[in-house]
Amino acid sequence: MKSVEEQLALIKRGAEEVLVESELVEKLKRGQPLRIKAGFDPTAPDLHLGHTVLINKLRQFQELGHHVIFLIGDFTGLIGDPSGKSATRPPLTRDQVLANAETYKAQVFKILDPAKTEVAFNSTWMDAMSPADFIRLSSQYTVARMLERDDFDKRYKANQSIAIHEFLYPLVQGYDSVALKADVELGGTDQKFNLLMGRELQRAYGQEAQNIVTMPLLEGLDGVKKMSKSLGNYVGIQEAPGVMYSKLVSIPDALMWRYFELLSFRSMEEINGFKADVEAGANPRDIKIKLAEEIVARFHGEEAAANAHRAAGNRMKDGELPDDLPEIEIAAGEDMPIAAVLNKAGLVKNSAAARDLLAAGSVRVDGEVVDRGFVFAVGATHVCQAGKKAFARISLKQE
Repeated sequence: MKSVEEQLALIKRGAEEVLVESELVEKLKRGQPLRIKAGFDPTAPDLHLGHTVLINKLRQFQELGHHVIFLIGDFTGLIGDPSGKSATRPPLTRDQVLANAETYKAQVFKILDPAKTEVAFNSTWMDAMSPADFIRLSSQYTVARMLERDDFDKRYKANQSIAIHEFLYPLVQGYDSVALKADVELGGTDQKFNLLMGRELQRAYGQEAQNIVTMPLLEGLDGVKKMSKSLGNYVGIQEAPGVMYSKLVSIPDALMWRYFELLSFRSMEEINGFKADVEAGANPRDIKIKLAEEIVARFHGEEAAANAHRAAGNRMKDGELPDDLPEIEIAAGEDMPIAAVLNKAGLVKNSAAARDLLAAGSVRVDGEVVDRGFVFAVGATHVCQAGKKAFARISLKQE
């Protein structure tokens, strides 16, 4: 096992905050594997690179010799996480949650070592909890303390409804740490309230309080808003190799260092070497290619990564996408149909020409042929190709 200093350096890589660092150091000094927990509610059937920030950190803990618990929130998924929400979130059905959970297990083992990963479901202990047990759990926290949470506070002051079941979510997430006897819990910065709840409940149930590592929310391909499928600024881990590659080599230059730190398994020394190369005049796209190949290889294999630049979206009939791919920003107050975007970007003479190309199957977005029904979301960034030679990386910015 690495020294405490070496472990702490890897644990802190890319992390937003470590609470409480001095306590974590004392745990590491014991020289025993720690129980590391991260929970994921299966609210959608597929994951994107934003979700993998936490999973990558779990893998780093595995490499340090610690016991990793990938917790699937099949019970909390029925409640719906209110974190960051301005309105009550509709709960999923049990069948939806279980179906999504199965796809999660298949996807996370592209990153985690299955032989070293404990997969847990929080319905295991929550379904077994009696009404009296649940009342005892609810008694550990007050309504006033719940309203200290930023999203609840804003909704309360705005006279927006807060359902009682939403108060239960952080309690259940906190109790998961009790049930699993977690030493460390990982979560996004938006989860800090829930993560701290785990510390308080562990003390209430006579356990040593867990430490917390918060990770930043990964910016999407636009480099501004967090990665989200609904915003169209995402890279899905089940997307075709060529599509993944195309999206990653087209990210803004300034964003690639953030992606390297949070998504790459290369050492920081190597990444800093890349930075020095760029400062010395190296083409940033050559460095982004290294990142794209690493990510594609992780989810599709080395052979797919080696050939990704020839996959759909990374090759035109008359040659490859050039280094100087035009970058165009369009201001918009709402989502726009692809024909209007191509017109405003100057890739076609007019909207009628765009519609003709769409009808002929000659328009590609991130390597995939699209039709007139494709809607370009505000905040999204895509590599667009109209016909054989007109192409650009287009960003739709909020006015």
